[in-house]
Amino acid sequence: MPAPPSSPASRPIAIKIIAAAVVLEALVLLAGAALYGYGLATQTPISFAGSVFLLVLMLVFGSWLLVVGHFLFRGYRWTRAAALVWQVFVVVVAISMIQAGQLVLGPILLAAAGASFVLLLTKPVTAFLVKGAAPRAL
Repeated sequence: MPAPPSSPASRPIAIKIIAAAVVLEALVLLAGAALYGYGLATQTPISFAGSVFLLVLMLVFGSWLLVVGHFLFRGYRWTRAAALVWQVFVVVVAISMIQAGQLVLGPILLAAAGASFVLLLTKPVTAFLVKGAAPRAL
């Protein structure tokens, strides 16, 4: 008897890798938000409202990525689009970092985003997410 779609045996390894990458990106973003919040609390910003807005934005995006990583691992269809869009943003940030001279972190981000992007478009991942391994409703 074949395993049900949401069982670990039928989950492609690429899904595990992508979900782990998205969760890791979320944790790094939340850690960056914590450092930014610490800097905001200990230094005087040029624009307090702008700095608080950026902090809230970082916290919201980090939390959202944790949700996307979790539900991607579980096989929800909508997570593919969210993960793809996020990887495009990471590519833009990585290229900007490389142009600014960050020759260590920029290429790492670019490689991780590129690998995740390519893995999201592979046949096993598409089949796993399109079949609907998760329940029909969120």
